[in-house]
Amino acid sequence: MHSLREFQPKNIIIRMPNWVGDLVMATPVISDLRRAYPDAEITVMARYPLCELLQEDPEINELFCFSKGSTFGRRMGKRNVIEKLRNGKYDLGVLLTHSFSSAWWFWLGGVKYRLGYKGNGRNWTLTHSSPLPENVAEQHLVMTYKMLLSPLGIPLSNTPPRLYVSEKEVSQARELLKQHGVSRESRIVGINPGATYGSAKCWLPERFREVTLDLLEDKNLFIIYFGDQANASLVKEICHELPPRVINLAGLTSLRELAALISICDILLTNDSGPMHIADALGTPVVALFGSTSEVVTGPYRNGTVIHKHVDCSPCYERRCPIDFRCMKKIEADEVTRTILHLLQSKKMHA
Repeated sequence: MHSLREFQPKNIIIRMPNWVGDLVMATPVISDLRRAYPDAEITVMARYPLCELLQEDPEINELFCFSKGSTFGRRMGKRNVIEKLRNGKYDLGVLLTHSFSSAWWFWLGGVKYRLGYKGNGRNWTLTHSSPLPENVAEQHLVMTYKMLLSPLGIPLSNTPPRLYVSEKEVSQARELLKQHGVSRESRIVGINPGATYGSAKCWLPERFREVTLDLLEDKNLFIIYFGDQANASLVKEICHELPPRVINLAGLTSLRELAALISICDILLTNDSGPMHIADALGTPVVALFGSTSEVVTGPYRNGTVIHKHVDCSPCYERRCPIDFRCMKKIEADEVTRTILHLLQSKKMHA
C-alpha cells in the first residue's frame, strides 16, 4: 500500500454520513483535513437535505449535494454523480460511510486515493482501507471518524463537532419567535421528543408533557417543540391544549431553520437524535435522555447532561423495545425538570 504520509493533496472530496447526527459528528474530519492541507480544495459530498447543514461552513470550498431519487432517477442520478466525480479530478477521497455503493462511486469516479473502513465487500475499491478500531463500541463515534485519517499521518485532534449559522438566519429565527410573543429577555427551552432511528430511543410522550407543564410555572419561559414531518403527529398530541407559550414547530422547519432556532435556545431537552448533535455543535446546552443507545459512543461530544439509567439490557440498539421499556420508564419527569431548572439557573448566574 502506497504511503500517504508525505502526500500533499490538491483536490479532496469527503463523503459524509447519511444520518443527521452522524453527519454532525463527522464535521471534525473537515476541520482536521483543512488544518493539514490549508491550500487544498475541499469538496464535501452529502445527501440532500442533510447537506444544507453544512452551508456557511468556511472550511468547505464546494458542497456537493445529491439525492437518492426515484427508481428511474436513481440510474440517472448515479450517472450524474459519477460524471461529477470524474470532472472533479479528486486526488484524495475520504469515505465516512460504510456502504459498498459509496466506495464504488469513488472508484468509478476516478478518485486517485480512496480512504475508508473495511467491510461490505468494498475493500478492493479502496486504495487505503483500515479495519474498524477494536474498541469501536467503547469510544465516541467522533474519534472513530477521526481515526480514518491515520494513513495520512494526521494525528488525532481535540476538534469538536461544529456547525455554522449566519447572523441573518438567527435574526429570522428571532423574528419568527417574536410573532409568538417571545422577547429577547424570554428564556427558551427547546424540546425534541422524537428520534429517526426508532421508538426505543424515545422517552414517553406524557412525560415530555409533564415536564412542559412544570416548566411553564416560570412565566418568562417559552417552550419550542421540534420534530420532522414523521414526528409531527406525536408532537401535536403532546402539545394538545397546552398554553400559547408552547410553540409547536414540528414539521414546519428546514434543517437550517431548525439549527438557527436551536442556536437561540437556552437549553434543548432531547432523546439521542440528530437535533441533540446539532445543539451540541452550536454550543447550546443539552439535556439528553438515553436508553437503548450508549452515550459513550453517540452522546453529546462537547458538554451535555446525560440521563441514562443503565439497566441490565441497555444499550440494546433495538429500534423497538422487545420487553418492558424499563430504560426509559425509569427516567422520571421530576428528575428531568430539576435538571433543566438547575442548568437554567446556572446559565443565568454566569450570564
